[in-house]
Amino acid sequence: MIEREKMLNGLMYNSADESLLNDRTVCKNLCFEYNRTPFTQREKMNEIMRKILKKTGKNFCIEPSFYCDYGYNIEIGENFYANHNTVILDCAKVKFGDNVFIGPNCGFYTAAHPLDSETRNTGQEYAKPITVGNNVWIGGNVCVMPGVTIGDNCVIGGGSVVTKDIPSDVVAVGNPCRVLKKI
Repeated sequence: MIEREKMLNGLMYNSADESLLNDRTVCKNLCFEYNRTPFTQREKMNEIMRKILKKTGKNFCIEPSFYCDYGYNIEIGENFYANHNTVILDCAKVKFGDNVFIGPNCGFYTAAHPLDSETRNTGQEYAKPITVGNNVWIGGNVCVMPGVTIGDNCVIGGGSVVTKDIPSDVVAVGNPCRVLKKI
């Protein structure tokens, strides 16, 4: 099994693999191009973003700056909005439903590293997917960690660190993020 297949299957893989480095280089160059495109050229920005992401809805807006690792593991639904400084480490699949709104300075991190320092220092890592449902509002400065699913119709309060799944129809806040109330 090649390193990309290991990565996509949640197995330990070598992140320094030449093929993965090439994939990241292509994606990082596209992100660079996107982030330096004048905002008045929104159509060009969306064209570039469609080259980066695996799947997009017809209507979306991602404010620069935007960064991701591969792009081909990211799917966004209809009416997606991400404010400035969104980072998606997409070593595993990251899927956003329809009508998702993301505040500034948010991160979605699928990459994980071994706890054992000897193994970690070899460059081996693994990844777990992230799923965000429909009609979700994520406040500013939120971090969503590997393997998390956020249900439909949720509000995630600003500054939260989401380490566990969040059920549908709730407001959740904090570090670690916890359900505050049902909607």
